[in-house]
Amino acid sequence: MAIIPRFVNALALLLFGLASSFAFAGEVHRLGPDLYAYISSNDSSANSTFLVSDAGILVVDTGLNEVEGKKLLAEIRKISPAPVRWIVNTHYHPDHRGGNLVFGRDATIISTPFTRDHVLHGPEPAPAQLTFALNVTVKTDLALFVGTHRVEIYHPGPAHTMGDLVVYFPDQKTLATGDLFLTNSCPAMDQGDMENWIKALDSMLALPVDHVVPGHFELAGSTELRRFHDYLNDLGTQVREMRSKGMSLEQVKKSISLTQYLTFRQFPQYEATFADNAEAYYKQLAAGATQ
Repeated sequence: MAIIPRFVNALALLLFGLASSFAFAGEVHRLGPDLYAYISSNDSSANSTFLVSDAGILVVDTGLNEVEGKKLLAEIRKISPAPVRWIVNTHYHPDHRGGNLVFGRDATIISTPFTRDHVLHGPEPAPAQLTFALNVTVKTDLALFVGTHRVEIYHPGPAHTMGDLVVYFPDQKTLATGDLFLTNSCPAMDQGDMENWIKALDSMLALPVDHVVPGHFELAGSTELRRFHDYLNDLGTQVREMRSKGMSLEQVKKSISLTQYLTFRQFPQYEATFADNAEAYYKQLAAGATQ
């Protein structure tokens, strides 16, 4: 689960039962020709997506740490012996990039400039990232080919964080979203832009999509993606209306009503609840981050 900045240090301390899941590999799902989803057995560690070819493998997100990265690599090796040549880090949170070094220092790390800068110079800098052969940053979009398959990587603008990437595999009609989408769950909100986040989800829903690999939790499809979009949209509408009436933050948090989403996971300890999401958006509005 993506964590707002002050919880990054706590991520390694059992977000949702980290220690109990170390021994279990995640589930691997074949999504189409040469493309696979790795759904982590550890909710603290991100899901991954990998595309294989004889010339090399592309991996989207590598998990929380070396242990999780090795579990992912073991599953990849059951399918292909080819080297991992490209790693896409969807954003800077450690649960999505902590396994990078497991895949070797010759891999090219692909991220946004914001993510790269935050990894190298943020509160917990990672100088080891500098030793990779090449770091590619994506300001808007990038297309590359893995074998015969096209991969479309793009930055939708500020959303969950200031530097998210989305990866679309058109041949397999699959999206890897990072934490721009979580299956049936409230997100923890970083310093992004919720209104642009909704627009990013709109753009994803406009694509031909059969499979959606979320940042965490179960493999999904367009139905679940639409429901997550509608949750953020409904929450935003209520917060804007209540704030326009002069209601205080505490009044908004107590009054928010999202009964149609009661099946969503909520994590109060990580500020990932209806009230927490309402507070994050209220503060964005107050700061003038959104119109």
